[in-house]
Amino acid sequence: MKRVAILGSTGSIGRQALDVIAGHPDVFCVAALAANARIDALAEQANRFEPAILSAGTPERAGELRSKLTYRPKAIESGADGLRRVAAESDARIVLAATDGTVALRAVLAALESGIDVALANKELAVAAGALLFAAGKKTGANLLPVDSEHSAVFQCLAGEERGNVRGIVLTASGGPFWDLTLEQMRAVTPEQALRHPTWSMGAKNTLDSATLMNKGLEVIEASRFFGLRSEQIEVVVHRQSVAHAFVFFSDGNVKAQLASPDMRLPIGYALAYPERLPPANDCGRSSKDDRYTETEARTRAAIGLAGKATLAFEPVDHARFPALRLAYRALTAEGTAPAVLSAANEEAGRAFLQGKIRFTDIGSLVERALDALPASPINTTSLMAADASAREYVRRHLGEFSLT
Repeated sequence: MKRVAILGSTGSIGRQALDVIAGHPDVFCVAALAANARIDALAEQANRFEPAILSAGTPERAGELRSKLTYRPKAIESGADGLRRVAAESDARIVLAATDGTVALRAVLAALESGIDVALANKELAVAAGALLFAAGKKTGANLLPVDSEHSAVFQCLAGEERGNVRGIVLTASGGPFWDLTLEQMRAVTPEQALRHPTWSMGAKNTLDSATLMNKGLEVIEASRFFGLRSEQIEVVVHRQSVAHAFVFFSDGNVKAQLASPDMRLPIGYALAYPERLPPANDCGRSSKDDRYTETEARTRAAIGLAGKATLAFEPVDHARFPALRLAYRALTAEGTAPAVLSAANEEAGRAFLQGKIRFTDIGSLVERALDALPASPINTTSLMAADASAREYVRRHLGEFSLT
């Protein structure tokens, strides 16, 4: 049984990971769970899986959690120390990092420094602190595994390949809900519209980032971290069907691609089970109407056209309407703390938009101004956290300069 600890268990990725675990009770067990504020949801998860260690965001929330449990865990923690204990002291073989922002940085570093594999579903950590994380993993032999569907696709395409033979990769983007809108129309979109993704089921932040294409910008930086690629080796195209997740071009002219239905449980399961592949799940992989296939395989066959007609189309990115991708390439080129500034400014600006304080199109403007105002410096844990805080403070300070009229 592979023991799994989850940081951010009540979020979209955390919940889908528990679906995967529940579907493979002979493969996985839950060692520890951590969440911030959704105490009722965390208690429900804990009572179902009975992990030995739990963590909530504050001591008060930890106390509330204790009162809702139907079993007695070994420990109930809170705050940063709680995240660290879940990650590094729960006897887990793999940690799924599924929080937002950099709140779990020290916990993830502690896991890697302890030789524990980490499945990284947190773009912000890879973008801001990728160099630190990979250095820690290399020192102890711990694996840092991608969970994003695009990076999982590249990772799978590279299995058994020499990295030196890779010429470049192509990541696909769904285009989000506003791909067909004009720039003027995009100025008027509402938070409710931005949170309705056409193909993927994700949390609010990732859904908003998909609408601005910042998720793809963050993934470009993330890909450079995971696969040691230069910015010019990473290309992005829009693929609205969300079936082909990435392409890898090799030196001899051959190309590999990974295709699957847009279901985050697939890359989550691949990362958690690595280096093995999972058998069909007991629940979500049950037989389809055609008994030859599991339900998951039937969905993928339908998505790629094997069960009928389907067209896979690809389009170039419109950088005028979606400046986030250009800003991400800029931050990747600048290196140092620039990616941390990009990520933190984007998170803070996105929060302001969802709160109705700025327009959708102001998100990119605020991020660009933060990059202009906060020069990159060499990266270490201290400078990274300082850049993150400075970028957030800069965005909050300048929100009033953007009019909603």
